[in-house]
Amino acid sequence: MVISAERLKKLRKAKNVYQKDVAEILGIAERNYRKYEAGKVDPQTSKTVMLADYFDVSVDYLVGRSDDPKRR
Repeated sequence: MVISAERLKKLRKAKNVYQKDVAEILGIAERNYRKYEAGKVDPQTSKTVMLADYFDVSVDYLVGRSDDPKRR
């Protein structure tokens, strides 16, 4: 799944948390999370689902398939 790096960064900033905080929740190194936000690496599907749950948005929103962040 190709995640939208720009949306991911925007969501994190809106929640007012640091990259290290999100990395901790995902159980990954901060440097790996930074690669997600830079668009250099796409997270595994399980991590994408975890990100959607954490930010309370749909997976479709995270991957750019929808402009509506609401989960259904």
